[in-house]
Amino acid sequence: MNEIITVIEDDPHISELIEFNLKKEGYETYIFDNANDALIFLGGSKPDLIILDLMLPGLQGEDFVKFVKSKDELKEIPILISTAKTDDELFVKLLESGADDFIVKPFSVKVLVAKVKAILRRAFDQSNNTISLSGIELNPESFEVYIDGKQIELTKTEFLILELLLRKPNKVLSREYILNHVWGGDVDVGDRTVDVHLSKLRKKLGNKGNLIKSIPRIGYKLKAQQ
Repeated sequence: MNEIITVIEDDPHISELIEFNLKKEGYETYIFDNANDALIFLGGSKPDLIILDLMLPGLQGEDFVKFVKSKDELKEIPILISTAKTDDELFVKLLESGADDFIVKPFSVKVLVAKVKAILRRAFDQSNNTISLSGIELNPESFEVYIDGKQIELTKTEFLILELLLRKPNKVLSREYILNHVWGGDVDVGDRTVDVHLSKLRKKLGNKGNLIKSIPRIGYKLKAQQ
């Protein structure tokens, strides 16, 4: 499991091309041919990036951008606009509305993938500071963790696992995903290693440890409190 990308594109040839190349890069991709169905998906999942075609059946792309950016739980999701239009005023309007970048059709797949990587990298860099969620506060720079204002001590591995969960609240992270992002893909450790460290982390988090949910045969997620 890797970064999640939602693609909203009503041309099946283009959506298949995008999906194939994003999956080849390791991204988990969800395709929708209209914005209305994509909004239903966003009601239960928060992707790391949205690739949005402007000319869609039903809810139009411009209105979709405005809606997403008006919602506190969605407004931080980066949006890459895909369009055949070449209107500078439209591009300025979309960027001012909250879109992060745009690509003009017909586009090079290499350019698309490069833009996706750049946007995700910027999004990560911008979020690479103190994370506060449900009474848990984690600072990647000072390597400090606070629970309801009281500092606790974690090992480096426990810290990295907690950081990963906090950065993707309410998302199920597979054991493989956690292993790759915390230990690295070249390190020979098993799923049981993740379970052992999660068990220790839960204990150190006290009552906040209950926020970390085990998903049988898949992995874990941190369920943020409302």
